[in-house]
Amino acid sequence: MKAAVYHRRGPAREVLEIVDLLDPTPGPGEVRVRVRVSGVNPTDWKTRSAGPDLPPEGQIPDQDGAGVIDAVGPGVDPGRVGQRVWVYNAAHGRFNGTAAEYTCIPSDQAVPLPDGVGFDQGAGLAIPFITAQHCLFADGPLDGRTVLITGGAGAVGNAAIQLAKRGGARVIATASSPEKERLASEAGADHVVDYRDPAHVDQVRRIAPDGVDRIVDVAIAANLPTDIDVLIGHGTIVSYAIDAPDPTIPVRRLMTANARLEFVLVYNLTPQQMRDAVAGVGEALAAGALRPLPEHHFPLERIADAHEAVERHVLGKVLVDIP
Repeated sequence: MKAAVYHRRGPAREVLEIVDLLDPTPGPGEVRVRVRVSGVNPTDWKTRSAGPDLPPEGQIPDQDGAGVIDAVGPGVDPGRVGQRVWVYNAAHGRFNGTAAEYTCIPSDQAVPLPDGVGFDQGAGLAIPFITAQHCLFADGPLDGRTVLITGGAGAVGNAAIQLAKRGGARVIATASSPEKERLASEAGADHVVDYRDPAHVDQVRRIAPDGVDRIVDVAIAANLPTDIDVLIGHGTIVSYAIDAPDPTIPVRRLMTANARLEFVLVYNLTPQQMRDAVAGVGEALAAGALRPLPEHHFPLERIADAHEAVERHVLGKVLVDIP
């Protein structure tokens, strides 16, 4: 099979190469997916750039993807062969990510794609939507609540807007340009404010004078002081991304408000949390409630360009087409 691989960590253009490998064989409890589209996320280039030494076989990058199950291992229903699926966590602790013609993964990490949902949309689901689903609903329903989502044009932020609206929340989103504001509005945000505006906190307060119930935050170090300013008593702030430096935690203000500050890393969800999040995303997808961001397509031979596009924060979803 054709695959992208890297044997050392570093810049995409220096370490990624396209090679021919033997087709993988699914083991017990696994399925093999003929990948059609691979989705690239920030975690993919960050993992490629730095970390511990790699094993001799190196690493095929990319966690997310979509394709067709073409073989199953022992213990898996043979009826899954031919099923269209979206894939999550393919490269987490494993050699074979989705930037290849085939990937073998545990059967439950290949989730059926509903009729009418294409591979492009499927490849953009996993990390953004699973993260958003857990950040929003891990502590209970949102019906009638007010949710603030920072970075409403980003992959997780945009997914969170869509899922929160489906869950019955009133959604306020932040963005930093007219184009990003448009994407947040199209995702369903009831209100979008420009976080570069010095008066944006006052705008949020006017929209939600009693405070917001839940904040899903992409840049907690930068945003924590203003998050606390607009949070309702007993509210929750959820951080799913790391910005530097680490924030100073104003414990007294949080304690006085009986507020909760939570942190989410999608790879460390418990099995039950992952099942719940995947099920929630699947239900929303089957209901036709999810829409993709603008897409940027690259052939497998240009995997380095795809990774670099994500590194420079291109607006939209970066996808790698697998021949």
